[in-house]
Amino acid sequence: MALGALETHLRSRRDAGRKILVPYITGGLTGWVEAIRAAAANGADAVEIGIPFSDPVMDGPIIQRASEEALRLGTTPISILHELRTVDVQIPLAVMCYYNTIHHAGETRFAHALTDSGVCGAIVPDLPLEESGSWCEAADAAGIETVMLAAPTAPDERLPRIAARSRGFVYAVGLLGVTGERDELASTALELARRVKAITDIPVLIGVGVSNAAQAVEAVTVADGVIQGASVVRRLMEFGPDAVGEYVAEVRAALDGAAQVAH
Repeated sequence: MALGALETHLRSRRDAGRKILVPYITGGLTGWVEAIRAAAANGADAVEIGIPFSDPVMDGPIIQRASEEALRLGTTPISILHELRTVDVQIPLAVMCYYNTIHHAGETRFAHALTDSGVCGAIVPDLPLEESGSWCEAADAAGIETVMLAAPTAPDERLPRIAARSRGFVYAVGLLGVTGERDELASTALELARRVKAITDIPVLIGVGVSNAAQAVEAVTVADGVIQGASVVRRLMEFGPDAVGEYVAEVRAALDGAAQVAH
């Protein structure tokens, strides 16, 4: 099977010795489109856009607040995808959404709506591998890469199945619990990334609980890259899109420094 745009891009970056940085931005917040452009201009390798949902089970207080704010502003999945058509950045875009959003729209229709808006990947955190068949089929047919999540509690025999079904990258969930900023990187993050990397060649990114540049550097001692959500979204809500660009530049510089040391 031919690799999609997201995985091709991330593999080429990784194989060139670069550590991958994927900021997460809640769609519909004031300045969210400018924040995507700022992230892209300052060294993001892809951007994950969260489609706000009224009951975001995986998200902690910062991203929950962002979701509530975006919904209050009248954001819908359709409005986000419509605006994404105007975002001309030279890096892949993926959406993060809960399965209810997909189910409500219809799997095939939603997958094609993603393609039409220029999105190439989807992360569906509440869709377990065993129940993902029909969505993955619809996504594959539309050219959408479905990123699967691996939890720290996943038994060894489950990881190869997750990796085999994953497209784009494997999302290694850094710790059990919700998203949010934390004082240190959980030891479970590195251990899980090590286990996943041992069984697959697809890029492995740690998300959930990677809260600053230093933790990102620690994460990539094992993982191929990081996803940063709460730390990015908080800056967008408090200071606006320019602050997102500055933060992405800071993390990018730290990761590039770590990659040079590693070589």
